[in-house]
Amino acid sequence: MKSRGRSLRAHCLQHVPFEGLGSIGPWLEAAGYSVTATRFFESPALPDAREASLVVAMGGPMSVNDERELPWLVAEKRFLREAIAAGKSVLGVCLGAQLIASALGARVYRNPVKEIGWYPVQAAATGTRESFRFPDSTLVFHWHGETFDLPPGAVRLARSAACENQAFQLGRSVIGLQFHLETTPASARELIENCRAELQSSAHVQSEAEILAAPPAAYESINALMARVLAYLADPD
Repeated sequence: MKSRGRSLRAHCLQHVPFEGLGSIGPWLEAAGYSVTATRFFESPALPDAREASLVVAMGGPMSVNDERELPWLVAEKRFLREAIAAGKSVLGVCLGAQLIASALGARVYRNPVKEIGWYPVQAAATGTRESFRFPDSTLVFHWHGETFDLPPGAVRLARSAACENQAFQLGRSVIGLQFHLETTPASARELIENCRAELQSSAHVQSEAEILAAPPAAYESINALMARVLAYLADPD
């Protein structure tokens, strides 16, 4: 475990009340992390990026390009750059992955299609021997309308039929996921409740009924994969 013999601290960057840590929270607790958070919908105050062992940037319906309307995005990107430069483990989920990409100079823009619901992603063959390995194909939960170019030096870890860059890794300690492995039945319902207007049926957008019909095993599978990602980041050696 990273920082063996020292206290472990995870700092969460949360953008809206209905996109919390999901299954990440119980994993952090079981792994012995103390968890702090910046909840931008309450206060944009950020700690010293060097104080965290792990930074987790969560999702949200806003765009990383909304800096004029949401000026705290500038400070959040600076915080992420500082954490990465300090060698901290950093995980970005959906908007969080887009924020990492943008913070490192990559372009974030509208994907040709929205991708919402349960769709498979495929492992990319562009990683290194040390890169995190996704299954060849695995069903995951999506809710996004934008995508990103890979940050300089990053490798693609996964892609899907609707989105070429689904996951990336930079060095040994930074991973960005366009999809949601942390989703639980409760958090899926919260997303639907708050973002139902986006559920306009198309080839890559499922209906509310289809999303909620996912069996418990689907959530167990993605949560187990998230646990693998977290364990990988927690022990970069």
